[in-house]
Amino acid sequence: MDFAHQMTFRAAGNRTVGVCLRAALLVAVALPFAGCRGLSRGGSGDLGADVPAEDSAGASSAGAVSLGAVVEVRGQDQGGLPPSRIVPRELQKISLQPYVLEPPDIVLIDVVRAVPKSPYTIESLDALQIVVDGTLEGQPIAGIYAVDPGGFVQLGPAYGGVKLKGLSLVEAREAIEKQLRASIVDPRVSISLAQIAGQQQIVGEHLVGLDGTLNLGSYGSVYVTGMTLVEARAAIEAHLGEFLEAPKISLDVFAYNSKKYYVIVEGAGQGDRVTPLPITGNETVLDAIGTVGGLTALSSKTIWIARPAPAGVDCDQILPVNWREITRGGSTATNFQILPGDRLFISEDRFVAIDSTLEKMLRPFERLLGFTALGAQSVQQLQRFPKGFNQGGF
Repeated sequence: MDFAHQMTFRAAGNRTVGVCLRAALLVAVALPFAGCRGLSRGGSGDLGADVPAEDSAGASSAGAVSLGAVVEVRGQDQGGLPPSRIVPRELQKISLQPYVLEPPDIVLIDVVRAVPKSPYTIESLDALQIVVDGTLEGQPIAGIYAVDPGGFVQLGPAYGGVKLKGLSLVEAREAIEKQLRASIVDPRVSISLAQIAGQQQIVGEHLVGLDGTLNLGSYGSVYVTGMTLVEARAAIEAHLGEFLEAPKISLDVFAYNSKKYYVIVEGAGQGDRVTPLPITGNETVLDAIGTVGGLTALSSKTIWIARPAPAGVDCDQILPVNWREITRGGSTATNFQILPGDRLFISEDRFVAIDSTLEKMLRPFERLLGFTALGAQSVQQLQRFPKGFNQGGF
């Protein structure tokens, strides 16, 4: 057997020894945990395949929802349970409290009524409704005309432009009549305000900023954080009331960015993955796991929801999930409804985790043994063939 074949054989033997050693350690470490199904739920019960038994009303003893979170129970009857005992799940969902605005939500504002307080002076980018009787044939003046950035309104090629910025509506009518007398004998002008320039700054999408306010352009900012849509609309209308006469707006949420839940996938020694997802109020465990692409090869079937408890509430907030029953049997008992702030935790496969840990521990020793064996083999070959392999007929 030549030198190359001997080194290959020795390296393969070292790898085999390393694999056998790792397998032995894996079995030795894993055997004590073979009967364990998960972390204890407050010292009573496991978070494994066996979920807590439910009472006749269908409410799990595994957790509770704060009284303030329940507005309306949808789906099957809860057996007359108080709201504090209700655990929402598929077919037994709850309607959440009115949405509370926080950064970085995006709201959509539309103006129902925006009448400026009098006396109002025309500004650039205002829209004016102008109708003139007695115009030249084929060149009418009737419609909405915008005030350009320079303050002028262009009435047409035959009439030219007239500067209206800074004038009241009465003064604007007189200015238009004066301009038209150069072309028309007896112009009769009707003018009204179609849209104020500031309205364009109100209408549209607005981000709730880091300081908790909505920016309304020249109308300033309004603090809306912590308010429901009804409260925020009242606050915005009150603020606009400093500039407009009894303003009315419609307000809706364009993007729900501030309320989230989290899917946490344990990585079996290869790093955990946390995925924040926006809440819509209708997700269940099955929806959440489907959103992140399902369970990975590193995951076990041990899954639970860690639900943050409200301040002052002393109750179990760990909701074990029976994945097999949900997926194979169509059970809804543990397909819980996801609530804002929930942590859906997907535990790692323990054997994969142990194998990864052992691989990290043994890899340096395997390399060290490999280098040692290669060095010893090289020394032996040098001693046997001090003049080299090509000397003496080899």
